[in-house]
Amino acid sequence: MVKFKIKNISIILSILSLFCFLFSYYILLSSTGTIKPEINQSRRHKSIRAVQETHHPIDRHHIIASHQPYAILLPDWEVFILLPPHAFSAYAHSKMMCQFQNNATSAAFFSGIIPSSGRTSFRCILPKSLHRIRPFLSPRLISADRSPDASSNSLEESQFDSNSAPEMIRWTRLVYDAVTTPQDVIIFAKGLNKRSGTNLPVSDVDCVYLSVADGRAATYAAISSAQEVFRCPHPTSMDFNFSNNSSVVRISLAVGTNKTPIPTLATYSPPHEPVQNTQMTNQSVICACTMVFNVAKFLREWVIYHASIGVEKFFLYDNGSEDELGPTLSQLLGEGYDVSTYYWPWPKTQEAGFSHCAAVNEQTCQWMAFIDVDEFVFSPAWATSHQTNPSMLASLVEPVEYKVGQIFIDCNEFGPSGHRTHPKNGVTQGYTCRRKSKERHKSIVRLGAVDRSLVNSVHHFKLKEGFETKRLPSVQINHYKYQAWEEFRMKFRRRVSTYVVDWKDKLNLSSKDRAPGLGFEPVEPDDWAYKFCEANDTLLRDVTRQWFGTEESDRRFKLKWERT
Repeated sequence: MVKFKIKNISIILSILSLFCFLFSYYILLSSTGTIKPEINQSRRHKSIRAVQETHHPIDRHHIIASHQPYAILLPDWEVFILLPPHAFSAYAHSKMMCQFQNNATSAAFFSGIIPSSGRTSFRCILPKSLHRIRPFLSPRLISADRSPDASSNSLEESQFDSNSAPEMIRWTRLVYDAVTTPQDVIIFAKGLNKRSGTNLPVSDVDCVYLSVADGRAATYAAISSAQEVFRCPHPTSMDFNFSNNSSVVRISLAVGTNKTPIPTLATYSPPHEPVQNTQMTNQSVICACTMVFNVAKFLREWVIYHASIGVEKFFLYDNGSEDELGPTLSQLLGEGYDVSTYYWPWPKTQEAGFSHCAAVNEQTCQWMAFIDVDEFVFSPAWATSHQTNPSMLASLVEPVEYKVGQIFIDCNEFGPSGHRTHPKNGVTQGYTCRRKSKERHKSIVRLGAVDRSLVNSVHHFKLKEGFETKRLPSVQINHYKYQAWEEFRMKFRRRVSTYVVDWKDKLNLSSKDRAPGLGFEPVEPDDWAYKFCEANDTLLRDVTRQWFGTEESDRRFKLKWERT
């Protein structure tokens, strides 16, 4: 009996020993990546399973399906609706409405197609009857002839279903765009770095890639964190099957103690093959980048003038224009001007838009002028030229040493010059009275010299180590900042810079971004037409009359500036 027990114990101990050996061997293989490589961890990469084990869950509500519509609540009670990709044809010939949770409606207007995702966007206004109702649920986008009052549908069929409607995404904390480069992924996110010059430590930010189809995810440590721009490493093929073109992978950022990803609209695309250095010879010498909102009436003059002195390509970031920007662009393109638009609807994101422009055009342009549509680069030395020359701008940048990565140009600020309406001959010939002292500056930037963080203040960029900035006192920018009141008051509706307070906010009253003597409402001050007139300056007016003519003389000016 004793021998039998001893024998059984020996067998049991042998089995336990074998189990321990096999378990140890399994752990060894796992640590070297032979078994389940997706759970391996390193300093740069952590799989989602590892994240879940450390109580950092991924909120599945933040994985937005590519085939579903969703809505974002923007400032001023504006609702931005994004439909699935390629959905515009279904709405192209219908008047649309937004129907909300209390069955109130407001008109919906086509806004544009998001370039990075192909999603169709509409805008509408949240009715006042919902301002105090929580939560804000995403509206339905319906055809105007299918409204609750239409006889073709019963009320029950047309009523809003609160049980199935998701909550609207809040603009205050959102990943809104992403750009893939051969080296990394650039993420644009609102609400993380809220103050100028104060950024989250990069160690506090994780990049999270999320598969819409099966919920798989992987996290990586971020590379940089500055303003609304974050750089992330590419995910590996170990995490996702990128050979399946129909697979949609979204990218978000995770911050805070629990590293929970914030809502995201951004879609990841694998990088293309890097452009070879031999193609760099095809770069344009000087391009121009600007953000536009309802500037169609000014755009032709700005493009034609700058193309005449040497700007080869124009990149317009459309911040949700509602005017005739499309027809104006079509005419410019038909006349041979190289003008392209990038739909950028995100409010108060001018710095991020310029970062995007600098990043995606580095191999297209050597130098980029970051100027607004009411700003005109001018050298008084050109006044003796009887006609324009496309080498005029190039003559400013080509002589500088390679270590010069940025050129500062001071601005002259022009006032309304007695005009109460937009001058029929354009801004360069209409506004001739300005302030005496120069205010602020704008820049022409060597894109290869821009710091990897892409930090900028709209007026200039941070440069890579070893590059420097040079100021050109022989050149100026005529900034037609204070125009006729009906034109200037449009600025109350939308300030595009992230870190500049709106006119109606009683903050930072000494800022040079404010108009002296202007209040906090879009109310015309007394004698606005004659304000900011300290020096008479007709130099550019006279030059453009010589170069382009005037309406009063031989109508060449009208043929150039205005649509015929």
